Amino acid sequence: MATDADLLRSTLELLILKSLTWGPRHGYGVADWVKQSTGGDLLIEEGTLYPALHRLEAKGWIEPEWGVSENNRRAKFYKLGTRGRAALRAEVSTWERYVASVARALAQTTAEPA
Repeated sequence: MATDADLLRSTLELLILKSLTWGPRHGYGVADWVKQSTGGDLLIEEGTLYPALHRLEAKGWIEPEWGVSENNRRAKFYKLGTRGRAALRAEVSTWERYVASVARALAQTTAEPA
């Protein structure tokens, strides 16, 4: 059975992968994309973000490359690899089924399932 930590970890990884579908981003860019795309509801702290990026890198889902940020500073950028694109498709499908199932359960108005 998945724990709350597992659910949060997989959700964060899904959002990171999604943020990279438009091209490479550095860590701050990933966190900013999540913040902006969720209307500020989800904020990712550095202590959570960078371990997640390292996990995804270890899985071979993202690939690091050094570059220069918009502030003209050296930064590690991450790009979505082929395996990461496949993982994103699978994870989105799983997430959509999960959300639909929870929504169905929450919409129940009687004790007997429909």
